[in-house]
Amino acid sequence: MNIGIIGVGRIGKVHTESISKYVKDVKIKSVYNFIWDDATVEWANSMGLTERCDDYHQILQDPDIDAVLICTSTDTHAKISLEAIEANKHIFCEKPVDHDIKQIIAVKNALDGKNIKYQVGFNRRFDANYRAIRVAIEDDKVGKIYLMTITSRDPAPPSIDYIKVSGGLYLDMAIHDFDMVRYLSGEEVVEVYAAGSVLIDKAIGAEGDIDTSIVTLKLASGALAVIDNSRKSVYGYDQRAEVFGSKGSVMIGNNTKSSIVMSNDSGVTKEKPLHFFLERYMLAYAEEIQAFIHAVKSDTPTPVTITDGLNAVIIAKAAQLSYRENRPVALQEIMP
Repeated sequence: MNIGIIGVGRIGKVHTESISKYVKDVKIKSVYNFIWDDATVEWANSMGLTERCDDYHQILQDPDIDAVLICTSTDTHAKISLEAIEANKHIFCEKPVDHDIKQIIAVKNALDGKNIKYQVGFNRRFDANYRAIRVAIEDDKVGKIYLMTITSRDPAPPSIDYIKVSGGLYLDMAIHDFDMVRYLSGEEVVEVYAAGSVLIDKAIGAEGDIDTSIVTLKLASGALAVIDNSRKSVYGYDQRAEVFGSKGSVMIGNNTKSSIVMSNDSGVTKEKPLHFFLERYMLAYAEEIQAFIHAVKSDTPTPVTITDGLNAVIIAKAAQLSYRENRPVALQEIMP
């Protein structure tokens, strides 16, 4: 099976490397990048990527390419998705599909009636830790869900240049956690209340964003979820979750470099969490592409659909409105 990768910035490189290392029976036939600087060319050569282009339409028009990975900037995702649908290519699109709900709906409508597989890149669904929580819930070990808590804290904030185009904390960072609430609970969110502050870098606030947040979500059953986010965690990449219900609780902690615990007269210490998202989730990136390839080859639904991508953005938009107006926001207010 031949695929083309559209965009080999940070996330495009991640997918390229994970596919090359972990995903079998797939050939990366061609790659596109907006700018082929010396460092990107050197990286492409090291990966054996000899077919490179500076116009992604060459990939869409190549009859030998079965599927494309869209890894460009968010503002191009919906546009390229529509063009790829027109070209009859199967599509894996990094999250979010767009910052504009109407653009995501346009992609969703374009897929109607077409036998095209479309998967959105919420890689944490494929992490072994979160999957174990989902299995425990499906096996009724937790019972009726009462409360969910998700902690997601980055080791350091991104550059201000990234902040300017990211769409804000709720659309580029917390969106993973919004999707995780839906994935773990199997329910839809009906109401959101968000509170945020600028505590880490005033420059982030100058761009109209926040760096610290708590979001409370009410699910259709009445269960509640709480998400806390921070752009800076000095001890590493902090990723934890707990689901509490009528039969008990299931939780996951952070991955560490080793399981060593040192005990002496100074106290008991262990390793800090892994420092970067690539260390924590590299296998999850490979697993999500493997699932996408399987859906294409077996003609089965993708595990993360365009509807999942749409609903996560709706929650993020509700959180933004709630933060701005300091009130709970029903998701019905957000849908166009």
